[in-house]
Amino acid sequence: MPTLALNKRASYEYEILETFEAGLVLEGHEVKSTKNGGMKIAEAYVIFKHTSKGMKRKKKVAPHSSQHMMQTVWEPYLLNAHIARYKPAGTDLSYNPTRSRKLLLQKKEITSLTGKLSQKGLTMIPLKVYTHHALVKLSFGLARGKKKYDKRRTIREREVKRHIANTLKNPLP
Repeated sequence: MPTLALNKRASYEYEILETFEAGLVLEGHEVKSTKNGGMKIAEAYVIFKHTSKGMKRKKKVAPHSSQHMMQTVWEPYLLNAHIARYKPAGTDLSYNPTRSRKLLLQKKEITSLTGKLSQKGLTMIPLKVYTHHALVKLSFGLARGKKKYDKRRTIREREVKRHIANTLKNPLP
């Protein structure tokens, strides 16, 4: 499970409450570019887009009749993730490196996440992109933004850990 992209600022900027794993829908040249290290997720975030789809029925119903039901569906998308052009593939010049990319989640995970996102101050941010059995996966977290004093506390704890590690490594004579 090699890591292809990592969001290093996520743990500094946000308090991660829960993590999820989702598949990424990518085009072929995007997969090659991602596996070569051409993906950046530092400015990316995950949202739900509202789409409507027709429901499947057992009996045939005309699409314009009143019996034809429309179902509203929430679908997760990764926005602002930058995947560089894969030059050997000869991709077209109109390629958008920051296009929105669909995430693959189960329905129960989607309903759980939409319920949790209704709380004020919660957001979804990508943590890392990795491969799992030749598939590109995204690990993202349900997070709450840290206040400035929380960020200072994180820096202080990191410096203390670094100081302790240095003193254990090089003890004073």
